[in-house]
Amino acid sequence: MSRPRWSICAAVAAIACAFAVVCTYHAEAGRTIASAVGGIFIDADGAVRAPSADMKNARIKALREAVAKPAGDVNTPVELRRISLRGLEAAVREALAKGDTLPDEIQFLAGLQRIQYVFVYPEQNDIVIAGPAEGWVVNGDGEIVGITSGRPVLRLDDLLVALRSVENARTGGISCSIDPTAEGRQRLQQVLDAQARSRQPLNPAVLEPQMKEAFGPQQITVKGVPLDSHFARMLVAADYRMKRLAMHLEPAPIPNMPSYVQMIRGGVNSSTNPRWWLACNYEPLAASDDKLAWEIRGQGVKAMTEDEFVQADGTVKGTGKANDAAQKWADLLTSRYDELSAADPVFGKLRNMMDMCVVAALIEAHDFRNLANCDLSLLYDARSDLTLTQWPTPRTVSPECSFLRTRKGWTVTASGGVLVESWQSASRSKVDGAIAAVREKSAPNAKRWWWN
Repeated sequence: MSRPRWSICAAVAAIACAFAVVCTYHAEAGRTIASAVGGIFIDADGAVRAPSADMKNARIKALREAVAKPAGDVNTPVELRRISLRGLEAAVREALAKGDTLPDEIQFLAGLQRIQYVFVYPEQNDIVIAGPAEGWVVNGDGEIVGITSGRPVLRLDDLLVALRSVENARTGGISCSIDPTAEGRQRLQQVLDAQARSRQPLNPAVLEPQMKEAFGPQQITVKGVPLDSHFARMLVAADYRMKRLAMHLEPAPIPNMPSYVQMIRGGVNSSTNPRWWLACNYEPLAASDDKLAWEIRGQGVKAMTEDEFVQADGTVKGTGKANDAAQKWADLLTSRYDELSAADPVFGKLRNMMDMCVVAALIEAHDFRNLANCDLSLLYDARSDLTLTQWPTPRTVSPECSFLRTRKGWTVTASGGVLVESWQSASRSKVDGAIAAVREKSAPNAKRWWWN
């Protein structure tokens, strides 16, 4: 009787690594504060690990001391807050000229939580973005979120990356992936083959550390945006958070959302491994007849999946298909994404950044800056005096493993990513005359750079 061959998909239910990126302290707009993205510490070599409870508490305390409580109109929840890009740039220039630290009002874009509209005003040489907004607070995880909604606010730093990377998004796309190395997969196969030849009863407590060591660190690849930016961090953080939920390494933050592992308790008849990634999910943009008013529609993000198999040299190849359980879990995450964004700011931040990228592509595709004769060089030019906050670059993550028996033995997933195809989303539109009326009510306010 021949024994079944152990393959990479015969090892682990999840080498799914909940990730996010944290620098213990970083300079942001001239001040040093404790800050985090998802609760992982990054060392000088780019390797990540979880911070201690003391580190996390100290970070939250420092952030709450550094971020001022908003006051006045900016604190009021509104369905539509308008931001003049021309006015925003002027406010930033004024602060830089005085040598002042950029106020929180600028850094957090007046509490904007999504970009819903883009308006062009040629007669006033301006471009306006608008969406729901409210005041902000530092929550229990050290995230800056809306006071009543709990949704993350947009960051100026991320908007700068979206605007400055718009050509990269067009030519090569913006993406991140976290993948095992081919050598690591081959070493893992050798461990599994040795286990099969030994004919010894499977002992997960012994095998798991051996597999971790053989598999080695997963490699993080980010394309299209600066590797040391907050934007890059959140691409990676969202991917790891998604996989951690899929592989049941921690419970979902919302009820009635089982993991992929829970869905396949009965086993799956497959010799391939599921891979998930997060991608843009927009309806066709709505435009006024004169193309001066635009509305971004759709929830923004969806989960996609594909089965892949490991080849003899340790590389992987996609099958172009997805197993039913993996697709069901991807569809579930997509349908619950709005709820997840409210419960876990990592998902909301990713959607904010995708919104920004679509807006950047829309502005560029229709040449709005020239149409409005609006000079936004401070925001667009990476060589300007307005520089990005630099964060330690994440490079590797050690695998976390948990076992799950299937009809084929064991299963493993270790790959995933985020893909931001903003130009494709910005290229689809339909005319809706009602959008013009919203533009008429949103003309730039001469008194300040944002208004309700």
